[in-house]
Amino acid sequence: MDAPTRYALYVTPEPGSALAAFGDAILGDTPPPDWDPADRAALAAVTAAPRVYGFHATLKAPMRLAPGRSEDDLVAACTDLVQARSLLPIGPLAVVLLGDFVALVPTAPPPELGLFAAECVAALDPFRAPLTPTERARRRPKDLDPRRRALFDRWGYAHVFEAFRFHMTLTGRLADDAREAWRARLAASCPPLSLTIDAITLLRQHGAAPFRIVRRFPFEL
Repeated sequence: MDAPTRYALYVTPEPGSALAAFGDAILGDTPPPDWDPADRAALAAVTAAPRVYGFHATLKAPMRLAPGRSEDDLVAACTDLVQARSLLPIGPLAVVLLGDFVALVPTAPPPELGLFAAECVAALDPFRAPLTPTERARRRPKDLDPRRRALFDRWGYAHVFEAFRFHMTLTGRLADDAREAWRARLAASCPPLSLTIDAITLLRQHGAAPFRIVRRFPFEL
């Protein structure tokens, strides 16, 4: 059986920006220069899972394409999404704990951010294949509260619309006694960062390989 191909819509940092450099230091190939080899090895271990997805914030969660849909269809839909789209200032970012992992989040996300994410979810949902039983089980719907379970059943992902929280994941799941130490360490390595969303990025994953960029779509206005 052929390995499945999945697509996702992300916010990724502008290439060459300070945000991109920080993401590459944590999840990429240029670890923080002031970390010793043991610390770099520990960082590689706790970032193994998010490295597959790359440094990003999710707009439309990874999905297989519905029958009759193509990558070209997704590209056309993304092109439509950025038509007459103004820059979206998000403001300063901070390193925080989100449950059992560390992430970079806006300190004061604007209301427009949630509306933008919801628009992306709805626009690309016609291209999404229904979840298989294995995919459903992997996302553990039984652990969700009733509202998030309803969102999951309708959209294939629980963290959308009012349950959406913009975040750029920095680690995988951490043990209870390691979370604060990693948050503090990554916060200490993080320069002052701010974000203005100026594009959306379509990515592709083949099988279990890392996600790779198909195309970045700059806003048109």
